[in-house]
Amino acid sequence: MPALADVVALVHGWYPPAVAADWDRVGLAVGDPAADVRRIVLAVDPVHAVVREAIGDGADLLITHHPLLLRGVSSVAATTPKGRVVHDLIRAGCGLLTAHTNADAPAGGVSESLALALGLTDLRPLVPGPTERLAKLTTYVPAGDAEAVRAALSAAGTGAIGDYDSCSFSSTGEGRFRPLRGARPAIGEVGSFEVVDEVRIETVLPISRHSAVVSALMGAHPYETPAYDVVEVAVEAAADSGAGRVGRIEPTTLAAFAATVAKALPRTAHGVRVSGGRGDRIETVAVLGGAGDGHLDDARGEGVDAYVTSDLRHHPASEFREHAGPALVDISHWAAEWTWLPVLRAQLAQSLGDTVEVIVSTTCTDPWDFRA
Repeated sequence: MPALADVVALVHGWYPPAVAADWDRVGLAVGDPAADVRRIVLAVDPVHAVVREAIGDGADLLITHHPLLLRGVSSVAATTPKGRVVHDLIRAGCGLLTAHTNADAPAGGVSESLALALGLTDLRPLVPGPTERLAKLTTYVPAGDAEAVRAALSAAGTGAIGDYDSCSFSSTGEGRFRPLRGARPAIGEVGSFEVVDEVRIETVLPISRHSAVVSALMGAHPYETPAYDVVEVAVEAAADSGAGRVGRIEPTTLAAFAATVAKALPRTAHGVRVSGGRGDRIETVAVLGGAGDGHLDDARGEGVDAYVTSDLRHHPASEFREHAGPALVDISHWAAEWTWLPVLRAQLAQSLGDTVEVIVSTTCTDPWDFRA
């Protein structure tokens, strides 16, 4: 049976927190990393109805796409909506883990899940991900402390390479030094030369995690002045990662395609809104899970026949269509992102086997209840 920390490490391996937007708040919000996990519930929103569902299902962990504490709060008293969620989760011994913007662009993420749910093939990113700035950290640690330092560095965000985490390289050698007056050596005495069996540890990290990783190194390393260096390395963007997806379907009409979209998504009051001629030919399609009118120009630049996304505003959509943009298919934000949950369930089930039960929430948290 895995610990909560093991499940968090799995999810972070697929959707690294380091790639989340600067304004985002992802990761473990509630829970004891040492607690056992037997049942997981997956949902889009950490609202009270979903929390009641998860607790009723006996979940040890609730994983959501949207964060609970995205914006600053000054209280989590049980008299507030967010406070009730926190208190109920803690009382029930249920953790809360969030993967938001870090789960949007990667392979197996939200936009790719939406594209697959709609039957798109030959997928590629609508906007390729930027080349990630990575660095290599090298440090030297007494042999007996190497494992603890590796673990601290990994927890701070090092060692993620492709579908692997906790990656590092080690070699052994001798460290030589003489503590001077004023030093407080962890090994040896002031004024005496020391020779120590040391391990050279090398690992990679996102540039954005530089400060956190160095801080973790300083906290875990036994020496008061550890030797280390951080050197930037160049890494190409993953071909299957980026904002949105572009793909193909068997040629059809816009009306028929819109019906396919409606059938593929959970039913909501929002439904499927369409801008374009019913008989327009549709073969190439761009999709973007979540709010997508910031990528209207990208969809037009790709020359697709239709663009499927959520939260399209009046003026951007109107101007887009006036300038000969492709058909627009506006869908529920919640329904679009819900398509990721079965994909995440399959990933967790494959990795955890029958040691953990993974349930996709059936609670609709789309904010709209009905159309008049």
